[in-house]
Amino acid sequence: MKVDRNSGLLLGEGVRFVPSPNHDARPTDCAIDLVVLHNISLPPGEFGTGWVERLFCNDVPQGVHPYLDTVRDLRVSAHLLIERTGAITQFVPFHLRAWHAGVSCHEGRERCNDFSIGIELEGTDELPYEAVQYDRLEQVLRALFAAYPALGPERITGHEHIAPGRKTDPGPAFDWGLLAARLEKPSPAG
Repeated sequence: MKVDRNSGLLLGEGVRFVPSPNHDARPTDCAIDLVVLHNISLPPGEFGTGWVERLFCNDVPQGVHPYLDTVRDLRVSAHLLIERTGAITQFVPFHLRAWHAGVSCHEGRERCNDFSIGIELEGTDELPYEAVQYDRLEQVLRALFAAYPALGPERITGHEHIAPGRKTDPGPAFDWGLLAARLEKPSPAG
């Protein structure tokens, strides 16, 4: 798996690109130096429904589900979604600004969307994530570290950390220690 710096796309097996209209340009001379991890399921607690993709593409019809009616008009996106099956969908090229963090602050810098990459994990705060999601997340992160020199294991945070009190994801079910241990080891590819 690798990042094509020209297109801003992740290249690899099991990766699809589905363009979201919910993005814009990053500020000039703003280095990508943070990865923000999130979780999402639509409706909450339901997996594999396709509604996350449709939300990020502004394609949620009214009246399908009461919860979906409450979020259908949001204009949000993330750079990537890692489903519980390990499938990866990219919605926004990495060099562009996805709309994932909202009101946020990291190390005194506000507007985290400006300098971060947003990765959604299909899940909830309470349910354990799948082993394949950690496998794919590790692959993605290693590709991002290779493409963007300001990124590294110490530059990963959760939505809950940049928007405390407002957001809780990826939640207590996310195993930060496991991710850190995996990233400390040499890449399986060498």
